[in-house]
Amino acid sequence: MTTARRPRVLLTRRWPEAVERALAERFELTPNLEDKPLSAAQIAAALLEYDAVCPTVTDKVDAAALAPNQPRARILGNFGVGYSHIDVERAKAIGLVVTNTPDVLSDCTADLAMTLMLMVARRAGEGERELREGRWTGWRPTHLIGTKVTGATLGIIGFGRIGQEMAARAHFGFGMPILVYNRSPVDPAILAKTGARQVASIEELLRSSDVVSLHFPGGAANRHLINAERIAMMRPGAFLINTARGEVVDEEALAAALKAGRIGGAGLDVYSAEPQVIPALLDAPNAVLLPHLGSATSATREAMGFRVMDNLVAFFDGKEPPDRVA
Repeated sequence: MTTARRPRVLLTRRWPEAVERALAERFELTPNLEDKPLSAAQIAAALLEYDAVCPTVTDKVDAAALAPNQPRARILGNFGVGYSHIDVERAKAIGLVVTNTPDVLSDCTADLAMTLMLMVARRAGEGERELREGRWTGWRPTHLIGTKVTGATLGIIGFGRIGQEMAARAHFGFGMPILVYNRSPVDPAILAKTGARQVASIEELLRSSDVVSLHFPGGAANRHLINAERIAMMRPGAFLINTARGEVVDEEALAAALKAGRIGGAGLDVYSAEPQVIPALLDAPNAVLLPHLGSATSATREAMGFRVMDNLVAFFDGKEPPDRVA
């Protein structure tokens, strides 16, 4: 460290025990023992008291939270790859460095996207509810008929690390042809790994896919990128999978399409107003709803925490944090 005094670090939620223990050895650590999201006022106060504040997706680090013009804190070490919950421009304006945790959660998030796809296509959520509620009367030829996934066309919007991992699982595991929409051209060598074909527009992908999986950042620029008009372009019987950010889908429009049977179903792990989920989605039997479990394995959550620690150590040692985003 550049000074004898250990930097004071606040964790806005509880982190895996191994990570907290390692952080406490290196820093003067304060975890949020109540493990509940902090208010904007609490985050603002923390910026005046700590050298580093480490938020998660549950924290709305907006202009109100970043109100202090001269904070003591010098870095926001975000626990997660996405940072649309942070007002990055305001953070930069008051001299805060912002880091994230890329790479380490790609596998597990892709695994969960596959889980959602299989569950909704094979009506697994409906079947489990029926069985647990004692409504199952036994096997019959027409019971809970789902959709065959093997050989179906998968459209992936956003072909970064997670999208590529999703493509590999779908192509090699289920023989699914892969279509890709990405804002920038994808290296042909990367596409060739899964036989993927990049299309020119989201609309073309929606019209040509049996399953559409979202893997792009949230934030104002992508809010409701999947809206009523685009949902209407999906094939009848197609499925929408979202493990990206809740705000990228117009949830009311999606719920209306599910209720009307215009698409086959949806598998969602993220929501625009977490932990609240709109009643129309909760009432949709053809929706599989999970509580933001994308990175929820012990190995991944620990890796995320240690990635934050790497950034903090580098920063307070006077080096460039490896995962700086602002």
